[in-house]
Amino acid sequence: MAEREAPAPGLGAMGDADASQLAAMVGQVPEEQLAEGMADPDGRRMILDEIFNRMAEHAEPGQIEGVDAVVHFKITDAPDGGADVYEAVIRDGRVTVNKEPTEQPKLTITTAPVPFLKLVTGQQSGPVMFMSGKLKLEGDVMFASRMTSFFRIPTAAA
Repeated sequence: MAEREAPAPGLGAMGDADASQLAAMVGQVPEEQLAEGMADPDGRRMILDEIFNRMAEHAEPGQIEGVDAVVHFKITDAPDGGADVYEAVIRDGRVTVNKEPTEQPKLTITTAPVPFLKLVTGQQSGPVMFMSGKLKLEGDVMFASRMTSFFRIPTAAA
């Protein structure tokens, strides 16, 4: 049982951390440990579920008002060799997340697990990741450029 409670080295307290603390954790943990945590099936699921479960609370209501879009986030290098795909539906001024895609996406964002963690915790910027090939976009690229204003990206607490 103890193995399942701390599957990701350095990120075991993630569920209890607020967004700033999570950003600090990701910034302090070496990339090798982040990769190790994301290679463990239970750790990866816990981490990704926690991130996507918090997505709605980080949405900027004024920025998503009137937006009707579906975005798929494809996190590659899953332990089984595939990818985890989460679906964010931005509609009616709200964001809902599905663990299984149900709609055609306006945009699919594909990235490896460690760059994804760096992106969602404000450690790396989406445009820089895109230009360096760490983030791939399929679909409406102009919509992708607007997405950065849709969410408050946490930063590490000083």
